[in-house]
Amino acid sequence: MMTVSYVGSRTTEFRNARGKGLSVWNVDDASGEWRQIQCLKEQENPSYLAFDNTRTCLYAVHGDYTDVTSYAINPQDGTLTFINKISLEGGKNPVFITPDKTNRFLLVATLQGGAVYVIRRMENGALGDVVFTWRFPGKKEDTISHAHQCIWDQEKDYLFVPQQGRVIGYPGVSVLKFDSETGTLTETDYFRAREYSEPRHIAVHPNNQYCYLVNEKDNTVTWFFFDSQSGTIQPQQIIPVLPETYTGEGQSSAILVDKTGKWVIESTRIHESLSIFRINPLTGYLTRVETMKVPGLTPRFITFNDEGDRLYVANEDSDTILQYAFDSNTGSLTQYKSVIETESPVCILFKSL
Repeated sequence: MMTVSYVGSRTTEFRNARGKGLSVWNVDDASGEWRQIQCLKEQENPSYLAFDNTRTCLYAVHGDYTDVTSYAINPQDGTLTFINKISLEGGKNPVFITPDKTNRFLLVATLQGGAVYVIRRMENGALGDVVFTWRFPGKKEDTISHAHQCIWDQEKDYLFVPQQGRVIGYPGVSVLKFDSETGTLTETDYFRAREYSEPRHIAVHPNNQYCYLVNEKDNTVTWFFFDSQSGTIQPQQIIPVLPETYTGEGQSSAILVDKTGKWVIESTRIHESLSIFRINPLTGYLTRVETMKVPGLTPRFITFNDEGDRLYVANEDSDTILQYAFDSNTGSLTQYKSVIETESPVCILFKSL
């Protein structure tokens, strides 16, 4: 068996980026060495990636633009072939994409678009038309709240959408119920966050009851209890991610729950660190056990491999991907010597062939 990775990157001068495009890599799991086998340079800022449910197609959103692209995956070597591209009307800066459980729709969160778009997925993997749009209003007419993610609960019935205010809008989280027959969304709950906290991403526990929200600007994690019967969330705790003795700036970026449901891992830019939290299995409450510095600049994105025993950190501004062995018994991270050099990485996916 062979592992292939897909890496999205920033490519534009506006982003002060050095990325070349959407790249494909062969991964040697034993040595940790990566070898690039393809780079698609046609589309700018392929900044967030997702597979369809069968992992035969890959989709990319293109940050700062309005574009979404689709690709067929070669089952022999994992290389990509472009299928098609669509533009989301009013959907500037798409930042997240995910398929629904029927594999007939793709949902996209747009930051400056202030909306979630529901796109029909065609049988050949191509992107079809937009069938529904849910918009998040701002504080005044013609303003928005900035949708930064659209992630499913474990049953893929509800969508969690963190929103940032950015002065003109409201910081909060919407819970949207998805109708997989019609492709429409209905709001079942809304949580108004602290002003200027700027909710960014949510991670959902395997038990589908504990949800952990990372807040970008006040560098905290909020944990919610999620009731899948009613589609409601109840906030339980807000905990800082930075050490008490650190007095500088930070921008929290990403958050994960490990496969065992014992640990939350969060990354913070500017402070350039990972914070590890232990989850109380009975209550869901978090205890921060360690904040460790990472070598490199701007750890924008983190992810586990499919087995959950390796953590990968994409350092956007030092052009590296770091690899860590993860011990789910202790929550400890041990860095591998092998560092992947690639320009302005912001997203990583893995596929086994």
